[in-house]
Amino acid sequence: MRVIIVEDELASSRRLERMLSSLNIEVISCFISVSSIVKWLKNNDHPDLLFLDIQLSDSLSFDIFNNVNINCPIIFTTAYSEYSIKAFNYNSIAYLLKPIQQLALNKALEKAKFFYDSANQIGKLKKIISEKKLTTYKDKFSVKSGNKIKILPTNGIECFYSTNNITFIYSNLISYCVSHSLSDIEKQVDNTSFFRANRSFIININNIKSISSFSNNRLKLTLHSFSDSEIIISRERVKDFKKWIS
Repeated sequence: MRVIIVEDELASSRRLERMLSSLNIEVISCFISVSSIVKWLKNNDHPDLLFLDIQLSDSLSFDIFNNVNINCPIIFTTAYSEYSIKAFNYNSIAYLLKPIQQLALNKALEKAKFFYDSANQIGKLKKIISEKKLTTYKDKFSVKSGNKIKILPTNGIECFYSTNNITFIYSNLISYCVSHSLSDIEKQVDNTSFFRANRSFIININNIKSISSFSNNRLKLTLHSFSDSEIIISRERVKDFKKWIS
């Protein structure tokens, strides 16, 4: 956990830093005034935790919040108790009276660790989502069949293809016209099961019957039942295709 101390009394600042260091908590910097910490916060990533004395050399620390949005938990420290209610209007998780006692500090740090661990978990979830590990893919497509609407499970679709600027879904030996473009469909289907073979085809890995070499280092695919046209893996996609099926 990365910590910053804002304290204008040098002795108090050093004492708190020693107490934190003994708990293996990294103090990345110390400041003595509102102006100095505001400048730093505006130009750097915020710490995981901020120890903030209320009465600083140039003003009350509450003035910091008029100049910068602080996005980390705060533990207020002061020799006076009259500011406690106001302190909790901000990101305060604890209010410690000086001289700070080890037991009170430990309890405050337990709260801070809870916020720190929670933030880390949220960060990990965001990373997973950004890597599309939790992306929700379409499990069915609705298509018109005469005067009726038919539901096609995605896992039963052999391929999506485009011809004459019209997109089709091929499933159970029948081609259905849809309004989606292939580019839209490519974003909607699971890329572990479907692959964009070329500008005209997206194919289902479970419906590949055979793969053969083709001219100019390309590959030719044969699906189980689709035979309306050849499906050629374009040369620039061959490497990705081999990785996809491996």
